[in-house]
Amino acid sequence: MQSPLPVRDGVNATRLRLPEEGPWETAMDYMMHRWGHIDPQGIADRFDAGEIVGEGGIPLDRTTPLRHHTFIWYYRTLPPEIRMPVELNILHQDEHLLVVDKPHFLPTTPGGTYIQESALVRLRNQLQLPDLIPMHRLDRMTAGILLLSTNPETRGKYQVLFEKRQVQKEYECVSAAEPAPGHPAVDFPVVVRNRMTKSRSYLLAEVIEGEPNTETRIERIRTFAAAHGGTDDGCAGRDASPRRALYRLEPHSGKTHQLRVHMASLGLGIVNDAFYPDLLDKAPDDYSKPLQLLARGIRFVDPVSGNPVEYRSRLTLSEARTN
Repeated sequence: MQSPLPVRDGVNATRLRLPEEGPWETAMDYMMHRWGHIDPQGIADRFDAGEIVGEGGIPLDRTTPLRHHTFIWYYRTLPPEIRMPVELNILHQDEHLLVVDKPHFLPTTPGGTYIQESALVRLRNQLQLPDLIPMHRLDRMTAGILLLSTNPETRGKYQVLFEKRQVQKEYECVSAAEPAPGHPAVDFPVVVRNRMTKSRSYLLAEVIEGEPNTETRIERIRTFAAAHGGTDDGCAGRDASPRRALYRLEPHSGKTHQLRVHMASLGLGIVNDAFYPDLLDKAPDDYSKPLQLLARGIRFVDPVSGNPVEYRSRLTLSEARTN
C-alpha cells in the first residue's frame, strides 16, 4: 500500500493498522495505549500538528474516531546514531539500477537500532533518491554486491528475476582448510542440501529433518597459512588448524544465514562467525574482525536491455592471504 507521506531523511513513514474495535474511542487513544508510556506529549503534538495521516493523506486530530481509518501513517522520532567507520562504494548507476559494494557491519535496510546507519538510508540521502529500494538483502555482517532499484516503473521487471531465481550469485568465504574434529573429510566441490528453518531461540536458523529447501555448491579455491597460527583469529578456539582456505559458494536458494549454516554443517565455520557453529556471547562490533563472507558477484540477463550483465565486488576478505 502506497504511503501518502513522502520519504523523509531517507526513511519511510511508519504504517500502523488500527484495530476494528476495542476500548479506544479515538485513534489517539489507541496510539497512547501502544506508545504513551514512551512519549505521550510527542504523540499529542503530532496529532495537533496534523503529522499523523490516514489514507489519501487526510490528517487526523485528537478526536478522530478509531473506526474512521484502517491504516494511518506517521514519522517516528529517531534516536541519534553514531556513524559507523565503514563506507559504501558505488560500482554502477543508471536510470534503472544502482550497484554498490556494501561493507561489513552496515545493514541493508533500517531496523532496530540501525536507521540512518543502513545502506538504504545512507544512499537515499547521499544520492537524493527517495524511491531507492533494494532488490535483495545482505546480512549486516556480510559485505559485497548489493543491487537497488532506482526506477519504480521498471522495478517489477527486476523483482521477477529474483522471485524466479534467474539471478546467479557468487560468494567467497574464509574458513579452515580441513573440517573440525568430529566431521568427515570433504571432497570438493560439494553440494550441500538440507531443510532450514528459523529457530525459536536467538540462533536465527537451524537444520531440521525434512525435504531440502536449501542448496549451496561449495568449491575450495586455495589454501594458505592462517594468521596468528590458526587459533587467535576470531574463531574462539574452535579451529586449531594451522591452515585456512578460500571457498567459492554458489547458493541456489536464499534462506537466512544459509551459507553460514552450510559451511558450519561441514565443520568449516566461517572465520569470525559469532553465530555458527556456536552462538557466542553478544559483544560490541569489532571492526578489526569482520565476518569473512563476501558477496563476490551477481549475474543475470537484464530485463530492460535484454543483455547479460555481471557485477563484481572490488572488496577483499581480510583473512584471505595470498601466500
